[in-house]
Amino acid sequence: MPPVSPMLAKSVKTIPEGDFSYEPKWDGFRSVIFRDGDEVEIGSRNEKPMTRYFPEVVAAVKAGFPERAVIDGEIILVGAGGDRLDFEGLQQRIHPAASRVAMLSEKTPASFVAFDLLALGDEDLTGRPFSERRARLEEALADAAPPIHLTAVTRDPALAQSWFHQFEGAGLDGVVAKPRALGYLQDKRVMFKIKHERTADCVVAGYRVHKSGPDSIGSLLLGLYDDGGDLVSVGVIGAFPAARRRELLTELQPLVTTFDEHPWAWAKQEEGARTPRNSEYSRWNNGKDLSFVPLRPELVVEVRYEHMEGVRFRHTAQFNRWRPDRDPRSCTYEQLDEPVRFNLAEVLSVPR
Repeated sequence: MPPVSPMLAKSVKTIPEGDFSYEPKWDGFRSVIFRDGDEVEIGSRNEKPMTRYFPEVVAAVKAGFPERAVIDGEIILVGAGGDRLDFEGLQQRIHPAASRVAMLSEKTPASFVAFDLLALGDEDLTGRPFSERRARLEEALADAAPPIHLTAVTRDPALAQSWFHQFEGAGLDGVVAKPRALGYLQDKRVMFKIKHERTADCVVAGYRVHKSGPDSIGSLLLGLYDDGGDLVSVGVIGAFPAARRRELLTELQPLVTTFDEHPWAWAKQEEGARTPRNSEYSRWNNGKDLSFVPLRPELVVEVRYEHMEGVRFRHTAQFNRWRPDRDPRSCTYEQLDEPVRFNLAEVLSVPR
């Protein structure tokens, strides 16, 4: 088969009912794996090869996949405690140095969770309904062993709803609903994903200008106070209409301050190279300019978020409303909901 662009899902608020298969939504790297004998290629969602970063997955594929197959799934990393996913640790696996890749493959080995079969032998299955592809996948991986896993599936929306709440405690994202009659439509949002959404009141600690020019806000930097009273960088919001971006720039000017008087005084470096601690600055940013304008921590905004990854929001948060009634010092981690812990091993061992 030629390179494959994974089939995608669109967000919906509730679990749909009908002729669907429901699966846990894994929090890892979406990957389509090709095996042809001793040749294995791991493609990512953006079709960039990831084979070199996961030699332990390549070895597991050679041991557990059919001789010739194309399988869609997710590369995941089980945390040190063994009871939940560790996406932050998984990000560290993408490293340019071969020696570090080899070391991490032993120290923090990844696993692969399979959820769709696209080809087997010479047979292209992408035109077949998902119900058939799933049955063929179960047969193809009948003898596979960890770190190759077959994702759980159910046709019961009530059980899927239970998974939605329980499995979050193991670090999963939510639930995916797949129409059983659906063929594999590359790069099309034809599945449905139901993800967790919560709100939090955050301090606006700074802003970045928009890529279109210095007259508009690109994003607002968010902070929460920890138990020690320090303001911690937790993420950003940035989805504003163009007109509102320009208005915000004007409205925020009275709050502009210097780094010497800002809670993030440690961010003061050479002009044009200021970056908040624990920020999204990493190898994933490919050299983006992450300098920002510091603001006095007096403005509070309510945002929507899915879940936390360490001390930060896992994904970009979404603007909900301003909170002029809220004392910035009351914006602490204590307000955040914590899901009840759930053992990841139980998710991986759910009967097929």
